[in-house]
Amino acid sequence: MSSSLCRLIPLSLALCLLLCGCQSLYYAAYDKIGIEKRHLLRRQVEKVQEEQTAAAEEFKDVLTRIKELTGYDGGKLESVYRKLEGDYQDCAGRADGIRERIKTVNRIGDDMFREWQSEIGQISNASLRSQSEAALRDSQRRFAALQQAMERSESRLEPALTKVRDYVLVLKHNLNAQAVGALQGEVGSIEQDVGRLLEDMNRCIEEAQSFLSELD
Repeated sequence: MSSSLCRLIPLSLALCLLLCGCQSLYYAAYDKIGIEKRHLLRRQVEKVQEEQTAAAEEFKDVLTRIKELTGYDGGKLESVYRKLEGDYQDCAGRADGIRERIKTVNRIGDDMFREWQSEIGQISNASLRSQSEAALRDSQRRFAALQQAMERSESRLEPALTKVRDYVLVLKHNLNAQAVGALQGEVGSIEQDVGRLLEDMNRCIEEAQSFLSELD
């Protein structure tokens, strides 16, 4: 239910309000239609999963295209470069999306826990207050694990992108078999960085699923 309601407010407007520091307007707009911070957090964590799943496929594609150049012995290298450059741009764009999603998740999560902590103080029944405090600590622990996984996977983006970008730029200015041969020594390093990225993104996706399963 919350996912469909979230679509009632244009995503670009909502995120602009949040990221520009207008959190109160952002939350108030959703609160009017019955969407609370935990619903917003769920949706944004799901978006991180979606972005990372798509990014994994795009990084696999660019790695495959680079590896296909192994043993290149002539042909239309210009068209290969164009496709590879397009693959790189797709990866770079997806990486930007992941960074923004993670930033949004962190901000909503922090705001949700701050509100939760504040409202616990309004509970007069000591037993109920204690139960709520325990639930808060457990949720914070699980969210911290998710944040750590997101941070680790995000840290892998730039090294992988840099290696691919360097490869593409060298190829751009040296569209010949000799240049391709000289670049072969970089393929293993690119594969290693992309492999690490994919591994950490998969871990992050799994950690996100674990967090979501206990969010409500």
